[in-house]
Amino acid sequence: MRITYLFDPLCGWCYGAGPVVEKLSQLDGVTFNLAPTGLFAGEASRPMDSHFAAYAWQNDQRIARLTGQPFSDAYREQVLGSTGGMFDSAPATLGLVAIGVAEPARELEALKVLQRARYQHGRNNSDLDVVAAILAEAGFTEAARRLQSPDEALLYAYRSRVSAARADMARFNAEGVPALIVDRDGDQRLMRASALFGAFDVLANQLRAA
Repeated sequence: MRITYLFDPLCGWCYGAGPVVEKLSQLDGVTFNLAPTGLFAGEASRPMDSHFAAYAWQNDQRIARLTGQPFSDAYREQVLGSTGGMFDSAPATLGLVAIGVAEPARELEALKVLQRARYQHGRNNSDLDVVAAILAEAGFTEAARRLQSPDEALLYAYRSRVSAARADMARFNAEGVPALIVDRDGDQRLMRASALFGAFDVLANQLRAA
C-alpha cells in the first residue's frame, strides 16, 4: 500500500494530525509519501494582520481541544503577533524539499521539527533564514546550507513537488489539507481530513479493508 499525504507545513490541522500521520508512516507494508501542496505558499500567501491572527488562534484552539497538540503562548505572541509579516509556507516547504533531496528518509522528521518550532517554540518559519537555522540546529546540515542560497535545481524540485501535489488535489477533488490518497495495487482513493482525527485503530482497519 502506498499512502500519499497531502499537507502544508503552515496548516494547523496538519500539525494536529501529526501523531496519527507518524503512526501511519510506521505501518507494516506501507510506503508513505509526503506531498506538500503549497496551499499557503507564494501567490497563496497573505499578510499577517490582527484579524487573521485572531481567526488563526481561534481555529488553533479547536485543533488543540480535538487533538491535544499544544499551541503555545510563544507562538501566539511571536508568530501570530508579528503583524506586518507574512503567512507564507513557501520557505518551510522549500526546506522540506531540500530535505527530500538530501535525506529523503528524514523528511517526515523534518516536518515535525518545523511544526514544533512554529507552534511550540514560537519561531516564524515563514522566514527562509529562520527555516535554515531550525534545520541546521536539528542536524539537517546539507539542506540548511542549500537554503542559504537556493539554486535552480532546488527550486525546480520545489516546483515539481508542489505541482504534483496540486495535480493530485485536483484529480481527487480534495477540498483542502490534510488528506490522504491511498493506493492499493493501482486502486486509488481519497481519504479526507476527518479520517485523521478519530481513533487510529479505526483508521488502520479502514486502510486494511481498502
